[in-house]
Amino acid sequence: MADRPAHESEVPGSPTDVVTCFLVRRDRGGIEVFVVRRSERVRTYRGHWGAISGYVEAGINPLDQAYTEMREETRLTRDEFRLVRRGAPLPVRDADHDLSWTVHPFLFETDVPDHVRTDWEAAEARWVDPAELLTLPTVPALAAAYALVDGR
Repeated sequence: MADRPAHESEVPGSPTDVVTCFLVRRDRGGIEVFVVRRSERVRTYRGHWGAISGYVEAGINPLDQAYTEMREETRLTRDEFRLVRRGAPLPVRDADHDLSWTVHPFLFETDVPDHVRTDWEAAEARWVDPAELLTLPTVPALAAAYALVDGR
């Protein structure tokens, strides 16, 4: 983890808006969620598991930012994934690093999971049962964010 802010909008003590995009596939009668282990090249939560995520850039609404992050971090084209659900914003506080986040969760689905290709932000990626979000070493409140879009 970094000791300095990862983005100009990330100010200790002030909430930073981020999108967290859960990509799911239907497999063997169930749902699996795509998770990535954050690389050593990112500034925060290195080595932790997360979903596709990113800062909400100035002047951009969270949904538009979510589509941008999905395209950049999965290499899927816009017609290869679809929005299923948008969750309520989730306030998250990381007292250990004096950081606050407002997480905007989204659930997307793909029918072509074999087309997913990660970028430099991911050291590893895999499809998991949603229950594993509770047992993996994740970024703060990942399971809580997923619960807001799960819909089951």
